[in-house]
Amino acid sequence: MYSYPLVVKAIWFDESLNELCWINTTKLPHEEEVLCSSDPARVAKAIRDMEIRGAPAIGVAAALVVGAYALKIAGRSLEEFTALINNAIHILLKTRPTAYNLFYALTKMQRSLREALSRTSDTYTLAKKLVETALEIYREDVEANLKIGEYGAELVPEEATILTHCNAGALATSAYGTALAVIRIAWYKGKKIRVIATETRPLLQGARLTVYELVKEGIPLTLITDNSVGLLMRKGKIDLVVVGADRITRDGYVVNKIGTYMIALAAHKHKIPFYVAAPTSTIDIEHTIDQVIIEERDPAEVKYVMGKLITLEQVNVYNYAFDITDPELVTSIITELGIIRPPYNETIPVNIARKLTT
Repeated sequence: MYSYPLVVKAIWFDESLNELCWINTTKLPHEEEVLCSSDPARVAKAIRDMEIRGAPAIGVAAALVVGAYALKIAGRSLEEFTALINNAIHILLKTRPTAYNLFYALTKMQRSLREALSRTSDTYTLAKKLVETALEIYREDVEANLKIGEYGAELVPEEATILTHCNAGALATSAYGTALAVIRIAWYKGKKIRVIATETRPLLQGARLTVYELVKEGIPLTLITDNSVGLLMRKGKIDLVVVGADRITRDGYVVNKIGTYMIALAAHKHKIPFYVAAPTSTIDIEHTIDQVIIEERDPAEVKYVMGKLITLEQVNVYNYAFDITDPELVTSIITELGIIRPPYNETIPVNIARKLTT
């Protein structure tokens, strides 16, 4: 395993408390509030309210709180224990409909419970097994972050200026990030890079979170408004784009933070490489793009900025959290298994099959 400094941490399992802990990203960059809980309902609220956000982090956090909750209720009868665990998983599954890692992680927890039940009826043993599985999911994400960063760094030219959108960093994963892992590891390897971060309306994840992370790392960056991307590309100020993903379909459609599609279109027009960095746990091989639910969030997120009303209260709002980028706009997908290139309808299923056999 490669070793790099971990400057920012979003989620972790506190073994002294037997609780999931997280940094409340809604308070960043001005306050570093740490919260801990073993209550699935409380963590479900944290996910819905985006205290915990980013597809990989959502999935790992959900798994870890199921494990923590299992330890808390291990003294119950087998019937009550399994009913409570299944209910907890159900609550967590209903939090955010688009991020595929959530379904990946909780499906893995359900499978772990079923397999353990075939061997034991002891609830303490079952709880320990669920914690082990959750920690495996956590470690899998950390390793994926590192490998994505290693593979992706090879695509970054010396002295490149990299555009990234939203926050696909440590605050969206278990460790180094996806898109920001590529940036981090290129930087750690001595490449003299610069970053351009979009502010990312309406919740300003770029301005609040990506800036917070990269300033802590000492990586040179410039913050821009979302609608500056096209002009900067026209001026030749961007060499490549690296973004994360909340879901990737088997034929290469990328569901990511709203605004990604427009960036991809502009990159395609100006012949700028457009890379998507994501673990294979983000790839949904079961659903076509027309079956993916695109989350719509509270209109207040658009009407208010930092608690201040910026428009008229009665105005109608579209507040889609994600958009869809077509596969022909994606240069490559960077995963922990390596670089996946077009045609995605052929290469993605091959890579997922490879993961399942390793």
